[in-house]
Amino acid sequence: MHPLVAVILSYVSGSIPAAYLAGKWGGVDLRAEGSGNLGATNVLRVMGPRVGMLVFAVDIAKGAVPVWFLPPLTRTSGDVLTWIAVACGVAAILGHIRPVLLGFSKGGKGVATACGVFLALAPLQALLSLLIFVVVVLASGYVSLGSLTASFALPVLLAASIGPQSPLLFVSVLTLVFVFWTHRANIQRLRAGTEYRFGRAANFGRRPSL
Repeated sequence: MHPLVAVILSYVSGSIPAAYLAGKWGGVDLRAEGSGNLGATNVLRVMGPRVGMLVFAVDIAKGAVPVWFLPPLTRTSGDVLTWIAVACGVAAILGHIRPVLLGFSKGGKGVATACGVFLALAPLQALLSLLIFVVVVLASGYVSLGSLTASFALPVLLAASIGPQSPLLFVSVLTLVFVFWTHRANIQRLRAGTEYRFGRAANFGRRPSL
């Protein structure tokens, strides 16, 4: 497959609006409920854990599948195929954030899709970051704090294991910047103590104060 075609298809894959479709099937417009975000966390908040986890799995697949369909990769920093895979991963994340299938309107924050990309590119480091995410969420109750912590941990793990010259480290730092940028409001609510806390059943299906 031509690299440009692979990147375009990766963007289209990332653009599949799983949260929007789940809301439509459930008779809910998630852009007007909860946080208004088309990500798995808002699905969890509005529609409950079963649908939320399904959307989370689909969002991970949107990032992993395009990268997995590329030929086997090496970890050499100058390897062309590695850079193509990185470009496909970035395209999938951008597709999730600004989905073409929704007219480039605001999508999700890209965390789950980025997780899928790195599960394909650097599975061990991604799994460790995912474990950190789970531990932080269970300990604190804040999904946003788990996302921020895991996104920070990933480039540290990559730098320690594969070195500072890898394109995977570059895209992980880029992803870190994206995650912190898209979580600006969450960071403010964390500081104010008003962030939505996972596990409070009374909050499901109810629009939180923003």
